[in-house]
Amino acid sequence: MALHCIECPIGRLPDVRAFFFISGMTIDADGAPNAYHPDDSGLDAVANAGAPGNWNGIITDEDGTPLIQQETDPFPGYYISCTSLFDSTKTFTDPTTYVDASRIPYIALPQELADREGMRLGDFAFVVNLENGKSSYAIYADVGKIGEGSIALAEGLGVPSDARHGGQSDGILYLSFPGSGDQRPRTMAEIRIEGEKLLSQLGKMKEALTPFRTTRHAD
Repeated sequence: MALHCIECPIGRLPDVRAFFFISGMTIDADGAPNAYHPDDSGLDAVANAGAPGNWNGIITDEDGTPLIQQETDPFPGYYISCTSLFDSTKTFTDPTTYVDASRIPYIALPQELADREGMRLGDFAFVVNLENGKSSYAIYADVGKIGEGSIALAEGLGVPSDARHGGQSDGILYLSFPGSGDQRPRTMAEIRIEGEKLLSQLGKMKEALTPFRTTRHAD
């Protein structure tokens, strides 16, 4: 699904280390243990995980051959899908090392944007669907394109969450908090708790979003 913004203007909030932009949402399945399958029957198309010699959503061996989950893994026969954020206490061949897109609400950001704004993997975000008013806390877990979110994030926002055919072309507000995390994966409960703390620092941020929602509904 094409996004309406190619280079989204970045806004910054006064007196708070946070930045935001409005974009669409494409669906990221990376990290889900059933994201990619050799016969292309996973949650997402294998082509979206890269290609031979340049895999970015699948773990490979030293020769660049994609690794396949074994009988003791969550989805035997599927590739091991990865995210940029991972649990350093686990081995790289353990599918649970990575952030599961089907269970954890996360966002992806281009590396250039993250570097410029001081956003590190593991930092937190607050995402709002301006079309329906639904919102969700999230964690920055993958390097990707602007306006990209996990399956679980899409579900929380009421966005069609099918990684192959879902997404929304516009109307998603992403508010990110650089330096707010500790560069490790978090549970959904931890993401919500930390996100609530950050949002409380913004005072009446939710109320401040009302004009955006009203404008969108009036279009």
